Amino acid sequence: MKVAVNFNPEKNNAMECARRACEILLEDGADVSVNPLYYNEFSDFDGIKFNIPEESAKDSDFVIAIGGDGTMLRCAKQIIGYKAKMIGINTGRLGFMASLEKDNLEKLLLLKSGEYEITERMLLHGVISDGGKKSEFNALNDINISGLYSKICDFELYSGDYQIGSYRADGIVFSTPTGSTAYALSAGGPIIEPDLECIEMTLICPHSLFSRAMLFSPERNLTVICKSAGKENPAYMSFDGESPINISGISRLDISKSKYKIPFVDFYSKNAFQESLSKKLMQSIK
Repeated sequence: MKVAVNFNPEKNNAMECARRACEILLEDGADVSVNPLYYNEFSDFDGIKFNIPEESAKDSDFVIAIGGDGTMLRCAKQIIGYKAKMIGINTGRLGFMASLEKDNLEKLLLLKSGEYEITERMLLHGVISDGGKKSEFNALNDINISGLYSKICDFELYSGDYQIGSYRADGIVFSTPTGSTAYALSAGGPIIEPDLECIEMTLICPHSLFSRAMLFSPERNLTVICKSAGKENPAYMSFDGESPINISGISRLDISKSKYKIPFVDFYSKNAFQESLSKKLMQSIK
């Protein structure tokens, strides 16, 4: 059993958590690898290997991401197209994608016996068309388009050749069910169970009394055009919160369900998502 352990050293307790996870896995006979950037912090472990995350993801059975949801998003991108399964360990604040909390690391022993379930999470596939050039991206959480300094933008949304709507808003978010508890939730979108498959569209501060979030079939191919984007009113696009891309003057963005999925390990019951939702978002009102 090969396991790659990744962590965000800026998160509280992430380093300590990573060391404990390595200890548990090595004692259980697993082959464990860590980023060579942290050789000094992990060189005291016998048998640990050092490899860059992008390379270790290619032949690992499991990839562990320790930190917050941002850490898990970055690690999830590394396993697209490979056999590795994703395990998130939360040391951040919410951590909706986490399989474990930092005080439940002993459950990693269940990996060897196979006592866990797999939830496959859909991805969004985005294609930016700029004249004759195309750029393609995958997003586990969301694709966000917005204007600079919250300047209002004009959007047109199409399904094939049919125009679904025309909107004025600060921005627009297309999210997966996994991403429904992220930016889309803050923008007023619904919470969607992660094992459902759909494409959620949520407007950011729409200039309308009647705009609402919409859910589309995962088989729907959507096209969004930012009509107002230009040099004087630039618009930017971001996939899973990564560095924004200036799309001023770009003709269109096509969004569809990706052919890839991310397999997440679940050590808990089938009600794990509801329990996490109750604990992390609703506790303050109970």
